[in-house]
Amino acid sequence: MSTLNIVLGGAAGQGINTTEELLTKALKQSGFNIFATKEYMSRVRGGINTTTISISSSPVRSYREKIDILVPFTKGVVDWTGGRLSEDTLILGEKYLEQEIPDGLTHVIVEIEKLAKELGNKLFANTILSGLLFGIVKADKQALKKVVEKKFSSKGEEVAAKNVQAAEKGYELSEEICKEYDFSYEIERDSSVCEDIVINGSEAIALGSLNGGCNFVSFYPMSPSTNVAVELANMAEEMGIIVEQFEDEIAASNASIGAWFGGGRGLVTTSGGGFSLMCESLSLAGMSESPVVIHLAQRPGPATGLPTRTAQGDLNLALYAGHGDFPRVMYAPSNIEEAYALSTKAFDTADKFQVPVILLTDEYLVDMYYNVGTLEVNEIVDKHIVEMNSDYKRYKLSKNGISPRGIPGYGEGIIIANGNEHDEYGDTTEETGLTTAMQEKRMKKLEGLNDEALEPFFYGKENYSVLMVSWGSTRDTVKSLVDKYEDKGLAMLHFSQVYPVYDASDYLKKADQVIAVEQNLTGQFADLIHRELDIKISERILKYDGRQISEEFLEKELSEKGVL
Repeated sequence: MSTLNIVLGGAAGQGINTTEELLTKALKQSGFNIFATKEYMSRVRGGINTTTISISSSPVRSYREKIDILVPFTKGVVDWTGGRLSEDTLILGEKYLEQEIPDGLTHVIVEIEKLAKELGNKLFANTILSGLLFGIVKADKQALKKVVEKKFSSKGEEVAAKNVQAAEKGYELSEEICKEYDFSYEIERDSSVCEDIVINGSEAIALGSLNGGCNFVSFYPMSPSTNVAVELANMAEEMGIIVEQFEDEIAASNASIGAWFGGGRGLVTTSGGGFSLMCESLSLAGMSESPVVIHLAQRPGPATGLPTRTAQGDLNLALYAGHGDFPRVMYAPSNIEEAYALSTKAFDTADKFQVPVILLTDEYLVDMYYNVGTLEVNEIVDKHIVEMNSDYKRYKLSKNGISPRGIPGYGEGIIIANGNEHDEYGDTTEETGLTTAMQEKRMKKLEGLNDEALEPFFYGKENYSVLMVSWGSTRDTVKSLVDKYEDKGLAMLHFSQVYPVYDASDYLKKADQVIAVEQNLTGQFADLIHRELDIKISERILKYDGRQISEEFLEKELSEKGVL
């Protein structure tokens, strides 16, 4: 077996996160590649949440629905995950769950709660379970011990020792179960994985922003974007940055404009509903030619929608937000490595072109995590700021539309930032010639932005006949299908920049069949390609139930279209 899919399921507050954390950290330290993603209800307590953990001998980057081992923490989990179960699924659960197990499935009774009470506290159950699952894949027992000791060291030696004992008890139980039921899940290890770091999407965006010179973060909490702000707040003192929760999204976005005006580099992190409230300040940034970087973590709408689920439904919102015409850039990272790299790039693009840059992610991307190698660190952040002379013109007309950007106190000049139409100095004007010239100047930046647009990622054989077009977090799942069915002429073209759109006409025209793959109701990016490149993509695979596109879903949809 090269990859094992374990799913933990239970109610909010039952400690799934503890088991997940102990298990994934220890598995990585044992030399296994890990990949994890979660789906959870919008509740503080109760409901049913699940975490899928993939353990593999090679890197895993795509989501599979299939469950090899299911661990239900409570009643209802088996039914909730029913569509993902097969006759090969092993269910490890308490005796009281027996009546819920469908015929044909293997249920191994594990009395975790009883063992925890014997150790003195039912809270040890999660640690016992971690040891059990750890032992099933025959991982390094010492790695688990170190992770458990570190996790509970702050609670005192006695608590840490008891949890180590609990983990060992779980490991011993796994040996008994494997022997009794004659099954084994041995996966080849890779010692180089031990040197990797485990990072999630929110952490990648936070670290990438710091790498891009971010020193001011403004936000109003809104899932699934809040964790980016939390990560940066945890690093604020060490990194010497300001992280501020404002009274609302309007204040947060305006504060970021102010930070850039003063020479800082600001980040706003929000979700669809919060971004909607920022439209006026987005226009202010457009008119005042202020750099701004906004992280927009998508979730299903409209309104509150499904606040803890995933979607790609805010492309049009980001593209058309704000009144009047002004240029912008929209990046859509495909995975954790790109979340880091494009967060860094967003700050340089915003600064260089003095435009809003929107980083489009989604709940799936910000919550998923896996092991990665080293992340490249910028030694020098290039700030596009000039020293103002006595005749400084903030909005000087130029061939490329970019005017010299000064900041207050740097040089002899006076700087005026104006939300009204203005002349080259920044003074308000209604003169027709200047009004026309200034609008044309701002939009000239699109020429340079088009020149620097990121080329899409093509994957597949050169003689392809079917081309899947995707964007954002769907890339690696789409790629897995190309790997599997490349011999059927399947290829992919993936965009990590969705505006301005790179001219990929040659790829699109070459295919006999082009299929857009998106997580929204209408195919927003396919429509944008039609608008920008005059190529209509009629065939679309769309998923909009709040769940991430999986390998199984995509395979089924392609089969129904006669591709496979």
